[in-house]
Amino acid sequence: MSKKVQAIYLWWHKPVIDQELLQSLPNLKVIANSGVGMDHLDLKLVASFGVKMANAPHAVSSSTADTGMGLLLASARRLVEGHHIAISAGVEDCEADFLGVEVTGATLGIIGMGNIGYKIALRAKAFEMNILYHNRTRRKEQEEQAVGATYCEKIDNLLQQADFVMVVVSLTPQTHKLIGRRELELMKPTATLINISRGAVIDQEALVTALQTGVIRAAALDVTYPEPLPRDHTLLKLKNVIITPHLGIKTDKATYMITEEAVENILAALNGLPIPSEVLPS
Repeated sequence: MSKKVQAIYLWWHKPVIDQELLQSLPNLKVIANSGVGMDHLDLKLVASFGVKMANAPHAVSSSTADTGMGLLLASARRLVEGHHIAISAGVEDCEADFLGVEVTGATLGIIGMGNIGYKIALRAKAFEMNILYHNRTRRKEQEEQAVGATYCEKIDNLLQQADFVMVVVSLTPQTHKLIGRRELELMKPTATLINISRGAVIDQEALVTALQTGVIRAAALDVTYPEPLPRDHTLLKLKNVIITPHLGIKTDKATYMITEEAVENILAALNGLPIPSEVLPS
């Protein structure tokens, strides 16, 4: 069947695209990914075989933004801890000092203001949050005004001011361990770090230390490195961490939309038309 294969639809990084597979598919024209992140692909290797690539940025943006806000709220109001207290045997009441932090009026710093980051800003505006953002390129003035967002050219300025820091960047050599010990120490001791991008964007060992020593208040992670974490990993034992199993795009509607977007990209490539969500090697 290898000579008949013209397109590959990657679902959850499967099948693995390596040189051996590419060499075995002489008529392959396009690889369509089920999601935004392309860090699991060697883009230059794929391009060297004359194969085009596409992702699905539009289908995943709303569901991922919802996940980010869900993690923010759950961490702020200690919902997971509260759930365990509420269902524990012998509990007669909740401690009076079981306190979360206020979201309304708090400052949210968004690192990465692409499609997902902007939708997070739209949601945060509805919660009456003050919004800061850091991005490689500044958004248009009217886009900033629509969500009440203030641009921080330097990431340090955002980290020092934000009560919640939401990381929404692609994993690249430039963003690998973007948030490390130095960045965590710039954050407020009352701040919460939320990561919905890729686990390797954060230095996990530095994060563990920061959470254990009170450098920051809490973290909420939809992504880790690796996934899942080893069962004895320290992050799994800390009370001030929420970890979910990469739920960002996992809704029934988003899954359907992702497939539709992938098919649209594939059909465009096979018919020699511009690919709506083409990704080029950097």
